[in-house]
Amino acid sequence: MVHPSKPGNPPTLLDGLQQLLVYDLATGGQLSILTRLDRETSGLVLVAKHKAAATRLGKAMAERQFQKTYLAIVHGWPTQESFVIDAPILRKGEVEPSEIHVRQLVHPDGRPSRTECRVTGLYGSEQRPYSLIECRLITGRMHQIRVHLESIGHPIVGDKIYGHDGSPYLQLVAGGWSEQLKDLLRLDRHALHATRLAWDDHEWHAPLPEVLREFLKKEGEITAPLH
Repeated sequence: MVHPSKPGNPPTLLDGLQQLLVYDLATGGQLSILTRLDRETSGLVLVAKHKAAATRLGKAMAERQFQKTYLAIVHGWPTQESFVIDAPILRKGEVEPSEIHVRQLVHPDGRPSRTECRVTGLYGSEQRPYSLIECRLITGRMHQIRVHLESIGHPIVGDKIYGHDGSPYLQLVAGGWSEQLKDLLRLDRHALHATRLAWDDHEWHAPLPEVLREFLKKEGEITAPLH
């Protein structure tokens, strides 16, 4: 987790940064985490170590000067190499019952949300197809990429909340990880990774983590054209 959500949380990224930057904080620094990731999303997080940087970067974020790019391994093979998902998002509990408070969905009453997508590889087989998709966030709603990909029939591999009724998440909370969940989800984390962050003349990259590279290697890349 990036930030603690309640007392007794396991160590978070914030806790680790406070230990790493103890000297900076003791000599007038101010720690601000400017980009946040869902608990199971890996990749880049931008941190400011003093107030001036936080103010400048926060303004740039608000003005959408940053480019945020993610990689997602999804179920299925899209029929287009590049496409845009332009669909409003809101919390599911606002319009219908939901056992999962944070679950979002595409809905006409939601906030405008836009994701630009490009397929970078096809994997697996006709019986078990997967794709690697590069997703660029134009807006930054909660769970945006996960919700948008689910809405077009290509949910992210390993996602416990989206792509089904959410029961894997409830099972995990109630009883922990199990062989049943492993068989259903294929991965013990969702396959979403923040790979690139760019602003002004700054650019940062984080390669796909080994566990996701190994998943793609095991499934095998194919050369079938999109159709």
